[in-house]
Amino acid sequence: MKRWSWRSQAFRGLVYQVLAVALIGLLVWFLAHNTAHNMKLRGIQSGFDFLLEPAGFDIGESLFTFDAAQPYWRAFLTGLLNTLRVALIGVVLATVLGTLLGIGRFSRNALVRGLCSAYVELFRNVPVLLQLLMWYLLFTEILPASDAAWHIGPLYLSKGGLNFPIPVWAAGSGGFHLEFPIQGDYAIEHGGALTPEFLTVLLGLTIYTAAFIAEVVRAGIQSVSHGQAEAAAALGLSRRQTVRLVTMPQALRVIIPPLTNQYLNLTKNSSLAVAIGYPDVVSIANTALNQTGRAVECISIVMGVYLCTSLATSLLMNWYNARAAIREK
Repeated sequence: MKRWSWRSQAFRGLVYQVLAVALIGLLVWFLAHNTAHNMKLRGIQSGFDFLLEPAGFDIGESLFTFDAAQPYWRAFLTGLLNTLRVALIGVVLATVLGTLLGIGRFSRNALVRGLCSAYVELFRNVPVLLQLLMWYLLFTEILPASDAAWHIGPLYLSKGGLNFPIPVWAAGSGGFHLEFPIQGDYAIEHGGALTPEFLTVLLGLTIYTAAFIAEVVRAGIQSVSHGQAEAAAALGLSRRQTVRLVTMPQALRVIIPPLTNQYLNLTKNSSLAVAIGYPDVVSIANTALNQTGRAVECISIVMGVYLCTSLATSLLMNWYNARAAIREK
């Protein structure tokens, strides 16, 4: 019974936590009730029933077919998938690029060290929105038109975006084959395509976030005792083997926590895609808000999306951090 006594620190902590949660819940209920009451007095419609109504607008880019007759919830789902597509691919590319840059900061080649340092200092000190606008200007103004696209192997790059080969199932010939893009009279035909808006967001967020990841990797490597590298050299390991087998496994303990923050920042920075017309969840919410007037509901959906994606990212990285931890005996 001692554990349920007020003298028990654990019991007091539990009571305080329950009271805090109850107080926060009461505050949220009061704000929601007061907001709904005031909106009703002013004749402002509220509620999420609009999600079942036809959206009435098209979405220029989506993983799945969407038309104006489909409901708003399908539009939000399309925007969510567009956001996740940028975030997931961006996280992978930024991690690879940032890791290479971070390791490059320790290269024996002065030119490599200088280029890596210049990259980090340039791209992390320029606001990401300006970088997005710069890349969008490159794709829409400087690149040639689709009828004069740059041809690089099987790839075509133009103001219309990037066209590339895609695997296609051939029912008659029994298997997959690659469908290559072909230069048409006015546009690139066949194959797959990435729009300038998608490329802008992906490239801008990847390059920007990679600069911060490079600094995280550099700090993690510096945290490893220099004696570890000397011991690896004494065993005959090359510098590449030392980094892969000795330095990086130990540096992960320092790298993973701040790396999680960079993943979260990349996902949240994807909301800036609305500035260049990429139809992410924020862009869809803005359109829905203007058409329905459900400002609180649309903003709540956007907040819920980013809250859930951030919590999922943190949960996954915490799990990976626990797996990567070095267990001392």
